[in-house]
Amino acid sequence: MSTSMTKGNPLKLMLQFALPLLIGNLLQQTYNIIDAAIVGQILGAKALASVGASSSVQFLVLGFCMGCCTGFGVPVAKYFGAEKMDTMRNYVFNGAVLTGGIGVTVTILCSVCCPQILHLLSVPEDIFRGAYHYLLIIFLGIPFTLLYNYLSSILRSLGDSRTPFLFLAFSAILNIFLDLFCIVVLKWGCAGAAAATITAQAISGILCLVFIGRKMNVLHLTKENRTVNITAVKELLAMGLPTGLQFSITAIGSMVMQSANNGLGSVCVSGFTAGMRIKQFAMCPFDAIATSASVFCSQNMGARQPERIKKGLRQGVAIATIYGLLIGLVLIFGGRTLSMIFVKKSAADVLDASGKYLRCLGYFFWSLGILNVSRMVTQGLGYSGRAVLSGVTEMLARTIVSLGFVGALGYTAICFADQAAWIAACCYIAPTCLHCVKKVTGILEGNGNR
Repeated sequence: MSTSMTKGNPLKLMLQFALPLLIGNLLQQTYNIIDAAIVGQILGAKALASVGASSSVQFLVLGFCMGCCTGFGVPVAKYFGAEKMDTMRNYVFNGAVLTGGIGVTVTILCSVCCPQILHLLSVPEDIFRGAYHYLLIIFLGIPFTLLYNYLSSILRSLGDSRTPFLFLAFSAILNIFLDLFCIVVLKWGCAGAAAATITAQAISGILCLVFIGRKMNVLHLTKENRTVNITAVKELLAMGLPTGLQFSITAIGSMVMQSANNGLGSVCVSGFTAGMRIKQFAMCPFDAIATSASVFCSQNMGARQPERIKKGLRQGVAIATIYGLLIGLVLIFGGRTLSMIFVKKSAADVLDASGKYLRCLGYFFWSLGILNVSRMVTQGLGYSGRAVLSGVTEMLARTIVSLGFVGALGYTAICFADQAAWIAACCYIAPTCLHCVKKVTGILEGNGNR
């Protein structure tokens, strides 16, 4: 069911939109945690390292794909807010064509280059085989990842975050059973974990497609809508590619960081993998709040309501910062204990590494709330190119810390690389977002030019 966010209490609307998205993200990360726990507890610490050794390149590739899908949804939200339904449907079709093209191209390139990617990441020989099998299957499943992410992005652009959540919840639960079946029964090892993930993603994407076909009349395309429109393609690419590149550019810094960490040995790789899974779980509310604020501001830009845009940004940043402070305390005092989900108590060195990573993250977790909301609102207002620069800033900060300090400080430098990236990006994107909001409100009030 589509929902307009151009009328009513902004905070209530954003929280209602964010709640299903948050629960869905938490379920997805819960699966990721269970996935890692099954691998770590059943197959051992080295298998866990195999699954985690390529996480940064997965973020690079899948982040680019998902970022493009998110960007393609921005014009759809704008035209939905402006009640230009025929134009909106044109953009939905053209976005689907672009998504299909990206899926084919990225899948072929990444699958062919998989061994070279792992060598580039300095994956240790004792975990290389498992890492290769896991990553190759993830790459082959990119079209299914894109199917779900594009359709869910379109549904969220129309204010429906509940339906994608329900399908994601189903696939996350299915994922757990498939994991156990592929790893325990079929004994496929790390490849089984990847196969389970891709199968569940495919099912969630198909469910979204069936739902749109049966229930979302507003998205049903006429013959006139099913034509490639150069104007639509240009606007979609202007939003989608910068958003995708922002994720990828950020991931380049993460790849440099992971490569440096991989060089420290399998203990640091296992500890980092366990800590990263917990970090990703803790980050879910940031993603939900930021996406909600972005859709809210985008719809209200289409509806020409500048004061609601300002209010949405303020309230989004406030909620995210408060959450960041609270969860930071949990990471500081409970990180090592939480790491026991993935690693047996006897692997004290791995638990110490994971606990240290999470403790260091906790001190600066609040800054990630400001960063995510500011960046997503900037994108939602149509300035995705400027948001990309925040990704460049993150990349540079992670690269400088990883290449400049790991040699002298070892794993301690890895533990502070993320925070350096967050703070540096905040210093750029927070004032940039305020400038973009001021510029948009000036245009809507008739006092400026975009």
